Amino acid sequence: MPKINKQFSKTLIAWYLQNKRDLPWRGISNPYYIWLSEIILQQTRVAQGTPYYFAFTAAFPTIQDLAKADEETVLKLWQGLGYYSRARNLHTAAKYVVDELDGVFPSTFSEILKLKGVGDYTASAIASICFNEPTAVVDGNVYRVLSRYFGIETAINTTPGIKEFKLLAQKLLDPHQPGNHNQALMEFGARHCTPASPDCSSCVFNASCVAFGNNKVPVLPVKLKKAKVRARYFNFLVPLTETKRTILEQREGKGIWQNLYQFPLVETEHSVNEAQLLNEENFRSITKHWSIDSVSVYNEIAVIHKLSHQHLHTRFWIVLLKDEIDGMFPISEIKNSPVPVLISNFIDKFPPFKMV
Repeated sequence: MPKINKQFSKTLIAWYLQNKRDLPWRGISNPYYIWLSEIILQQTRVAQGTPYYFAFTAAFPTIQDLAKADEETVLKLWQGLGYYSRARNLHTAAKYVVDELDGVFPSTFSEILKLKGVGDYTASAIASICFNEPTAVVDGNVYRVLSRYFGIETAINTTPGIKEFKLLAQKLLDPHQPGNHNQALMEFGARHCTPASPDCSSCVFNASCVAFGNNKVPVLPVKLKKAKVRARYFNFLVPLTETKRTILEQREGKGIWQNLYQFPLVETEHSVNEAQLLNEENFRSITKHWSIDSVSVYNEIAVIHKLSHQHLHTRFWIVLLKDEIDGMFPISEIKNSPVPVLISNFIDKFPPFKMV
């Protein structure tokens, strides 16, 4: 464990009070709003997440309002943020607080940690900011600042690394103002000690930063390489009738888009042409009761949708039908259902849907 500099927290908080951004969830201690902001900002930049924060607080001013909402409404409002399990967990946790805790948000780190979708970082943030509990946060920004300042080369995505940085962050924490300390550390990493090209010459810590003194800023923090990204090939069938009706199906089971809606999907092992698609067993199974007039590809060049461990090579196939099939609805209702952003982007561009 590196030697703790007692001035670290004081210097950090002084920088924060002069340089912090004016964010809508700053300066408030309502745990519902802090929790909401933290869940939205997981895997999401502040600029992208802020409009969603405003949308959610407007639609659900209290945790009771969120708990009473149906899941489709929550998912629709979340549409475009990705990682939809966050929204489902948010909704589940809200119902738990209302049904099991009489609507009172838990006030300790250990109790907050019991909420679905809440991990060590989020529980620490809420407990320190809202309830002044001295629990240290550790996120990507914190890993970066601490690894550089102390010159730590332990990989941050390993069990030893996670334990080492959590213990160090806890020892550095100012117990008298843990909320300010935690927010200052995250803000400093986000705005000054950035992943690429940090302004070390003007840094308040440059005189004592190990990485700066040893020219190791670009190589810290250390992170082990991720597993190989998997390529998947999605072929969405977009049925259309002359009466301007189409169909969406709700995804079942676990997965990235659980409970969201999509067009009927044929997944293939590689990119396929029309003849190959029509010969796919899954295509024949899906369309066995369809009276098909024609099949044509909408986008010859696949749209590549990048997720953390997989890249989806996606094409949309327009299937014109002679007759309606079960479950069809007017295309004027196409935008009512929560869909993945991949589907939403297609709906916004495809002329028959774009005009409704």
